[in-house]
Amino acid sequence: MMPFYSFYLDSLKRKIRSYTKVSDEDLTYGLQFYKERTFKKGEFIIKPSQYVNYFYFLEKGCVCYYTEDDLGLHVMEFFTDNTFFTDLYAYIEGVPAENYIKATENCTVKMILKKDVLKSYNYSHDLERFGRISMQEAFVKIFQKTNDLKTLSNQERYIKLLNKRPDLFQRVPQYLIASYLGLTPVGLSKIRKRLTEQS
Repeated sequence: MMPFYSFYLDSLKRKIRSYTKVSDEDLTYGLQFYKERTFKKGEFIIKPSQYVNYFYFLEKGCVCYYTEDDLGLHVMEFFTDNTFFTDLYAYIEGVPAENYIKATENCTVKMILKKDVLKSYNYSHDLERFGRISMQEAFVKIFQKTNDLKTLSNQERYIKLLNKRPDLFQRVPQYLIASYLGLTPVGLSKIRKRLTEQS
């Protein structure tokens, strides 16, 4: 009989194996813990004061990871198809979240409880390696974005995002793109206009 995950969790299976080689036996053990859930556009996946007990795999869709204060909304990252995500600090430290993760499109998500993640790590060194590398990747993304805000000009940040993730400009409202780049919507419009005039 065909393994249960061969159709239901096929994209997740491929993603895990993109990090490290995992045997069929170990993969079957780890995948048994994942559950599927859909989130509608505009629905919150994580909100402040919520304990973060899940690690997520975004099979399809787009979510926005942001914080909010008296000055407004500040986008830290966008997660799109075939990506792992969570509020890492709250998840690792076991403290309430301070940030939001919100679906900006209808999303299909695979999710695994933290206690089941730990079970899979104890069961398989390769699954533990996958978990470590995937979390490192998420930390590096946030670090790179913070570093770009310090070292690149507004226009350089815009061009970099346009080259690396052009799909975001069709999938995400412009005011969220502007926030992610550390700009106002007016500032973003000026950069786009200037580049159009130069081309």
